[in-house]
Amino acid sequence: MKALSIQGLEKTYGNGFQAVKDVNLDVEEGDFFALLGPNGAGKSTTIGIICSLIKKTRGKVSVFGHDLEREREAVKSSIGLVPQEFNFSLFEPPIEILINQAGYYGIPRPEARRRAEVYLKKMELWEQRDNQSRSLSGGMKRRLMIARALIHEPRLLFLDEPTAGVDIEIRRSMWAFVQEINKELGTTIILTTHYLEEAESLCRNVAVINEGVVIQQGAVSHLLSESYAQTYVLDISQSMDTAPDLEGFSVYLLGNQQLEVEVTKEHHLNKLFAVLSSKKLDVTSMRTKTNRLEEFFMRLVKKG
Repeated sequence: MKALSIQGLEKTYGNGFQAVKDVNLDVEEGDFFALLGPNGAGKSTTIGIICSLIKKTRGKVSVFGHDLEREREAVKSSIGLVPQEFNFSLFEPPIEILINQAGYYGIPRPEARRRAEVYLKKMELWEQRDNQSRSLSGGMKRRLMIARALIHEPRLLFLDEPTAGVDIEIRRSMWAFVQEINKELGTTIILTTHYLEEAESLCRNVAVINEGVVIQQGAVSHLLSESYAQTYVLDISQSMDTAPDLEGFSVYLLGNQQLEVEVTKEHHLNKLFAVLSSKKLDVTSMRTKTNRLEEFFMRLVKKG
């Protein structure tokens, strides 16, 4: 079953601005999916339509086979949303925010309290459970919103820029937990993020949206393997005054012991090291210059 299926989705606002022009998208059940695009591309509008926060102009949306028009309540109960903006009462403590959210879905209070304890502990917020939420740091507020989105244990979770402003240590613990619910519970996750290294490391499939249209969709591994060259920075033990001639590779001298080498999809790193060896150049360390998905994304958007 498809977790999400969108056909011909459009949204035109009253002032004539068309935020979503023709979005067609399928996400399989159990997937960890990235929806990427520049600011204003239509990502948040598309998510808002799916979550019944924005009324579509035309098109069809279904979630686990439930049509958004005819079975809106079934769709809403299947979805959890972590929005970009904080939208909870700053004067309520986390424990009450979660229990009250569970009440919207008809979850009995004892069960709601049990779940609230589970998710607050998972998000490392249990010690803050009775403090007013306004006292929480920005990262804690982000984690509280994830806990709130999960309290009714949805089958589909939207994470809209969930780690903005979160320090790297907390970000890693958040992703470990999200990966856990994806793998162990089978929760389908759709992520939007500006940290494209997150999308590359976490997601199996990706769609790129630009100017209200999906311009590319597929498996992350396939898109990256088929798309373009990868640039590496190599530290060399020998000192150099000019960039060496490495047959089949574009090479730039960054420093007297550092090279930038572009490896196209027609070549492999084994060939690069063979050429370096033939030139008697010893590599002491190597790293990618940029995140591969970020480079792929930028090329797509520039084309569009």
